[in-house]
Amino acid sequence: MAQALAGGDNYPDANGTGTHKNENAYAAARKAGWVNPQAYDYSAANAQATAAGEDMTGGENGPTWAHSAKRYEWNDVHGDIGPKVPELEEQLFRSELITRQGIKFEEISSIKVIAESAEKISPIVDFKSAGLHPVMVENIGRCNYFIPTPIQAYTIPAVVSGHDLIATAQTGSGKTAAYLIPTLSKLMGKAKKLAAPRPNVVNGFDLRTDGVRAEPLVLVIAPTRELCCQIFDECRRLCYRSMFRPCVAYGGGPMREQMEELAKGCDILVGTPGRLIDFMGRPNVLSMNRCRFYIIDEADELLHEDWEEDMGKLISGGDANEDADRQYLLFSATFDKNMRMLAKKYLSNDHVRIRVGRAGSTHMNIKQNVMWVESNLKQQALYDLLISMPPSRTLIFVKSKKTADFVDDFLFNMGLPSTSIHSDRTQREREDALRAFKTGQAPILVATGVSARGLDIRNVMHVINFDLPEIEHNGQDEYIHRIGRTARIGNEGLATSFYNDRDEPMADFLVKILIECDQPVPEFLERFKPTEDQLNFDDDSGAEEDEATAGENTGAWVTSESGGEGWAGVPSATIPAEEA
Repeated sequence: MAQALAGGDNYPDANGTGTHKNENAYAAARKAGWVNPQAYDYSAANAQATAAGEDMTGGENGPTWAHSAKRYEWNDVHGDIGPKVPELEEQLFRSELITRQGIKFEEISSIKVIAESAEKISPIVDFKSAGLHPVMVENIGRCNYFIPTPIQAYTIPAVVSGHDLIATAQTGSGKTAAYLIPTLSKLMGKAKKLAAPRPNVVNGFDLRTDGVRAEPLVLVIAPTRELCCQIFDECRRLCYRSMFRPCVAYGGGPMREQMEELAKGCDILVGTPGRLIDFMGRPNVLSMNRCRFYIIDEADELLHEDWEEDMGKLISGGDANEDADRQYLLFSATFDKNMRMLAKKYLSNDHVRIRVGRAGSTHMNIKQNVMWVESNLKQQALYDLLISMPPSRTLIFVKSKKTADFVDDFLFNMGLPSTSIHSDRTQREREDALRAFKTGQAPILVATGVSARGLDIRNVMHVINFDLPEIEHNGQDEYIHRIGRTARIGNEGLATSFYNDRDEPMADFLVKILIECDQPVPEFLERFKPTEDQLNFDDDSGAEEDEATAGENTGAWVTSESGGEGWAGVPSATIPAEEA
């Protein structure tokens, strides 16, 4: 890397002087093993979307939207379990779409767990003996989820037993499956009794004569479109061969098409707050009067300063759900003041709180490198870093939409297969970029921090902080979320951060994280090392948190790496694939 920084005149600098195609760089990228970059004509794509109509419905030859993805459609002639559909099964469970448990999974399995509840919640040790519906057990096996992660081991029995829940866990720990598995399984045996009537779309569908009002049993609220689409994909897998029909609603996509999908019937609804509130304001489109589970994912990201009014509309169900038999589940990687207020306001007194690892901590499976790079040499350093390593799926974080476009353009003209996402891109562009990233067509993705929040993409081996987050804008949590895009569910990953004088406000935090994760501290950060008595890794959220989250009779059981006494830890012995 020192050589990479020595010749600063070979490539465009950070001020953007020249982004023409560099033939020598193209050749070097091919020699390094990177696939050819493929251009995306944004102006042509936008013109096509505009020509298709203001709502971008597109028709048969228009864009393929995430909300229109194929799902298992129930036929009334089926019993409780529908027949297999091999073509759909291949599409849902193909390997490149599912994050597999990695070789370091045993390290995750031994992470300390703190579970606070009025009654003891015994963790499950495998999925087969967890009392789950047979369809769910089969779908878990198809996903190649062999043994529960710690968050899954405790969340599944807590939800199945009827508790409200708030859970904090490291990113990449399996939170999505932790809440979907028990909620869907718990409802599967009651589908005919609880679900709203819906048309038999297998035999055809006419919106004018067959359309119904969507009345979901489960509502999942997430902060970003990309995360919603990801959760929806997991719902499609876990609902396979069941009576449940999942849907997704998010801004930026064609509202008319999303409403048509809802009109076919919706049992599980995943959505962003804005689009959900829009649909709740249309009683003929969406009603929450049957909803049994309200789930908030990445809750800390949703709870902005004026969160109370919008969240109140969403959690209350908009049109006064009178059914008292409902559960509230909150999931997050961090646990701040707003989260505590939300829990105190909506969760029952006997709710369960689960903490897996220290709230806001990072994975030991991530190798973290912090490199000194002057601002005007960042692009050159980025190119040389990518060329110097074997090609792998790489996620690059930048501070602004302008920088995302600029870095993407630079990498493309240097012969590297990149794409980018940020909030100014149309929804079609964002979905196309993520599709290219997932399939390996463009294995380098440049993104702003918010746009990639919560993404779970298989085999992201390298996260690069081209720009470190800013401490005054919740930089500590943002750093944790960013590097958590790699090393998912026991896999290993690499996180590289470019650092210079402008990032000094983050120095204390970076040093503490590096020390906590047993990573080397670079020489230029040595002066920020805390003394031994200043170094404290414990969750220090304090008495206010305890008051807000504990019921009057809440007890606490703790698991540790060594198992200890009391609540037994999750065994780390793996289950053979054929038994899962």
